[in-house]
Amino acid sequence: MPANFLPPAPAQVLHPDGQVRFGKYAGAPSIIDWTSLAAAHRRGKLWQTLHHKHWHYVALATEEIFCGIAIVDVGWINTAFAYVFDRLAGKLIASYSQDGLPGLTATLNAHPAERASSAFRFLGKRIRFQHLPASGGYELQLQCGSFSINAMLDAKPAAASLLAVGEVLGGTVHATVKSAGMPLSGEVRVGSRSFNLQKGVGSYDHSNGFLARETGWRWASAHALDIGFNLQAGYFSSHENALWLDGQLISLGAAQFDFDPGQAMADWHIYTDDGLLDLHFHPEGFRAENKNLVIASSRYLQPIGVFSGWVRASLDAPKRQIEKLVGVTEDHFSKW
Repeated sequence: MPANFLPPAPAQVLHPDGQVRFGKYAGAPSIIDWTSLAAAHRRGKLWQTLHHKHWHYVALATEEIFCGIAIVDVGWINTAFAYVFDRLAGKLIASYSQDGLPGLTATLNAHPAERASSAFRFLGKRIRFQHLPASGGYELQLQCGSFSINAMLDAKPAAASLLAVGEVLGGTVHATVKSAGMPLSGEVRVGSRSFNLQKGVGSYDHSNGFLARETGWRWASAHALDIGFNLQAGYFSSHENALWLDGQLISLGAAQFDFDPGQAMADWHIYTDDGLLDLHFHPEGFRAENKNLVIASSRYLQPIGVFSGWVRASLDAPKRQIEKLVGVTEDHFSKW
């Protein structure tokens, strides 16, 4: 097996003695449970409560639209957002963002794949993402007034997910599961308009760990059924950098993000230092949100657009050209 191909994921992120199974793996664990975390990385109950961050993000992409949906629990508060970006018009046509009440409005269980279930409910608005045991796929339902989503993500033909488990500067440990691209079905409705998700591609991100009070990152993600990638630079180093290529999951090195933070619609150049990925990203539009809650703040910019360039499985493998693969980049800082 080539050195950058990944071993199968363990069922648990902890060894029986509470030590962490650090590394990158192909597949998802049955559960991400930090309850028996050993003393080397364990902190006091109050510290862990305040620093525990848990989120579920789902992306839906077609030739017409891109949707981003997230449920986030940061311990002392929770929040959710969802949007629809019309790729043909180059603008957001639906957007929902709501802070919730701790312990009441958001629920995220510790299962990142099989038995996964996340939900957000607030004043009649609701979002739910769940694993469907009968089909092995996932269902996403959203009802926010005249904005609704009823989507199915088919996991059967998808490549293995990525599991990354690592240390974080200023925090302790973190684990994330990033799915490969999955075929979509269903529809998105915005007012009187309906968008068919057939022939689209869906993916998700389930993350769970103890992060620093101040956390920042740059991120890029895009998926087709035969190719996809996840790249991050910031709080989690290169732990979650990976390439999906023709059913294989390949580890990538550190990612470099060359962009102008003050120009949301300017192109990005993104590449990895191992020579396996070199891409240019052209934004079609963006979603931005800045929050200041006195004791916390967030600065969020997520351009939506297309990636072009090349990837390869190893240095001696031929370069695979990528042309206009739809996805997102992100520049994010949180004080939470």
